[in-house]
Amino acid sequence: MAKEKIATAHAPAAIGPYSQAIRLGNLLFTAGQGGIDPATQQVVAGGITEQTARTLENLKAVLEAAGSSLAQVVKANVFLKDMNDFAAMNAVYAKYLAPEGVLAPARTTVEVARLPKDLLVEIEVIAEHEPGIHSYLHHPQSIQQA
Repeated sequence: MAKEKIATAHAPAAIGPYSQAIRLGNLLFTAGQGGIDPATQQVVAGGITEQTARTLENLKAVLEAAGSSLAQVVKANVFLKDMNDFAAMNAVYAKYLAPEGVLAPARTTVEVARLPKDLLVEIEVIAEHEPGIHSYLHHPQSIQQA
């Protein structure tokens, strides 16, 4: 089974030797995303609420570039700089990944010593690719076979 690289300009560019996401079969594995504005590559102003919202918008963009969506997320890993930010992060997270009527994905949340660019939050997800949707037919620059 070939790996496919997913890339979009609607999320921050990779700042190292990694991909924004990889599709393998019907699963998508994203790299960690943070509260970085894709237009400026800078951390968004504000605190945990603003960074969490931007983080999830970035993940949404990566998933959509692959023909998936936040509704298809089956597992999330959340890395917080300070566990005291859990409630505020969780409130934003719930709006994106567990709105009314949507089955919330499995999740792990941990506090870490430090994140790149001194972010307050980083989130990575595993999502299912919706069968029958081939985004590369519409966005061939988003997908590269490896």
